[in-house]
Amino acid sequence: MKINFNTADGLVPVIIQNHLTQQVLMLGYMNQDAFDKTEKEGKVTFFSRSKNRLWTKGETSGNFLLVKDIQLDCDMDTLLIKAEPIGPTCHTGSTSCFNEETSKGYLYSLEQTISQRIDSDDEKSYTNQLFKQGINKVIQKVGEEAIELVIEAKDDNEELFKNEAADLLYHFLILLKYKNIKLEKVEQILSSRSKKPSR
Repeated sequence: MKINFNTADGLVPVIIQNHLTQQVLMLGYMNQDAFDKTEKEGKVTFFSRSKNRLWTKGETSGNFLLVKDIQLDCDMDTLLIKAEPIGPTCHTGSTSCFNEETSKGYLYSLEQTISQRIDSDDEKSYTNQLFKQGINKVIQKVGEEAIELVIEAKDDNEELFKNEAADLLYHFLILLKYKNIKLEKVEQILSSRSKKPSR
């Protein structure tokens, strides 16, 4: 990766994004040494302009940013790092330094949690217990939740409708896990359909 460190006193801006939810978490700066340390250790390290030294995010708080992917922009002078945040990113305790608390993209975090509970064979987990009962039980549960959602759609109780919709999505993610299909693959199909010319 050929990064242009020749502008702005040898620093390049670095945008940190949650690798699952795509939420922007913070902005920092790196010089060559900070980038090299980040690549080597797998934890995001910045060059702190206030401290005038390398600073690994979380070195005091323990709220590290674990690197999942690094991308360079078209001008080769800005980095996008997709990371797994360990704890809140902002020193204020917020998820994002931009003070944005959002549930958008949460389905991907939930998908990961479902996968972890099944893969670790968590005996106390409802998700794992359902999964171990087999495909017939899983699809039966998805069908039940779909019917309950349809029934609530005929009424005017918005809270009940939203809760049934959430239940359906949750069990749908379990079904995707059983079929070994990632949610992203379903999104790709929807995206490809939108690119087709309308009839």
